[in-house]
Amino acid sequence: MIEGEKEDMPFTLNNNGPEKLYPREECGVFAIHGSDDASRVAFYGLFALQHRGQESAGIVSSDGHEVSQYKGMGLACEVFGEEHLQRLPGRLAIGHVRYSTTGASTLLNAQPFLVRFGNEYYALAHNGNILNAQSLREKLEARGSIFQSTMDSEVIIHLMAHHLKHGLEQAITASLARLKGAYSLVMMTRDRIIAARDPGGFRPLSLGTLNGRWVIASETCAFDLVGAQYVRDVEPGEIVIIDDAGLKSIKPFPEARRSHCIFELVYFARPDSLVFGRNVYLCRKRFGYELAREYKPHVDMIIPFPDSGVYAAIGYAEESGLPFEMGMIRNHYVGRTFINPSQQMRDLGVRVKLNPVKNLLEGKSILIVDDSIIRGTTSRNRVKNLRDIGIREIHMAVSCPPTVYPCPYGIDFSTKGELIATKKASQKAIAKYIGLDSLHYLSLDGMIKATGLDRSCFCLACYDGKYPVTPPRTINKHCLESCR
Repeated sequence: MIEGEKEDMPFTLNNNGPEKLYPREECGVFAIHGSDDASRVAFYGLFALQHRGQESAGIVSSDGHEVSQYKGMGLACEVFGEEHLQRLPGRLAIGHVRYSTTGASTLLNAQPFLVRFGNEYYALAHNGNILNAQSLREKLEARGSIFQSTMDSEVIIHLMAHHLKHGLEQAITASLARLKGAYSLVMMTRDRIIAARDPGGFRPLSLGTLNGRWVIASETCAFDLVGAQYVRDVEPGEIVIIDDAGLKSIKPFPEARRSHCIFELVYFARPDSLVFGRNVYLCRKRFGYELAREYKPHVDMIIPFPDSGVYAAIGYAEESGLPFEMGMIRNHYVGRTFINPSQQMRDLGVRVKLNPVKNLLEGKSILIVDDSIIRGTTSRNRVKNLRDIGIREIHMAVSCPPTVYPCPYGIDFSTKGELIATKKASQKAIAKYIGLDSLHYLSLDGMIKATGLDRSCFCLACYDGKYPVTPPRTINKHCLESCR
């Protein structure tokens, strides 16, 4: 049994609106085995992971016999109501929140992806980006496969179908062995939950327990919300199979170089999560410590661009001894439905989210701390608004190095032409474009030092161009040039 799907989608900003100007993660996944209220637990897990994707949400559940599904466009709290959760019975559930880096933002591409093959159901929720998905899809279609979506995730299901005669474990292993790229995924059959992570470990994926039952999530903050206890990460290259007998771990792939996405620590992950063995909040504070050691202009105060710049700004203020102020106030009630500003109200798109405290900042010299600058447009507009209230000097410190190469592994700055650090010849030129008196990026060495991990643990391709898995010339439909 497959339950209904929600088709309506709230009005959103066009692609030139402020929300397009930030880097965005592909998705978050959650799974639970053996809970009497599995779909409700999954809903709250998705609620905690909402920062990883706001385009769609979905849950698939199983009672051991029948499989039920509900998914829709929008936030988890917009998609699911009590009546929907009641139509998702069972003790197993997987869930997904999505932001598309591959495949259009439509209900057809919402996950989990569910199919029936033979006498079994297979549901899949995936975080990452399969680099060879297009070539695999073309080969599968030539062999008769019919695809229902444009998602790279669907390729995995079709690959499995060709190997299921050898059993589920062999089908999963053989299918994942053909993938190149980043994946942290959860799957479900009628009675089993499967989790897997690519050999490089690009994206996080964690194991926990809830009242003796296994749970899986993209980030540990989801465990905190549902009352689960973190046990360990799913290891890179590991496949975990959970059924009534317990948890089975297999590691069928050759050990590979670790390729943890450092941007998870810089920007994506929630600050209360444990990612790659590091508390995100404390890591971001240490980015601020390193910034203060590298760069200390003469200013009256430190202010962050909230929310993502707050933690590095706190660290900077502690290390430098300069006062910390919340000079920009965020409107936390901005949803996905506000209307584009008219030409006469062109600044509204910026001020609707952040507004400066004029009486605090007027006539002052300030240092803004932010986590990253990708395209530069948002920073430029915000700095203009600050200039308009009469700030004397505006300096900026960024808690990561310049992003100069596109990411093919599930982040939507996939073309070099989008990146301001590629378009501008120097930090001085970037500062001039944004309207700053000075600009400093955290050095690569300083960033690595702040994590407390070895450089070899991370994928740093967006900073140094050294791709651990070679991307194809065309990553997805948004790519305008090759990655070199």
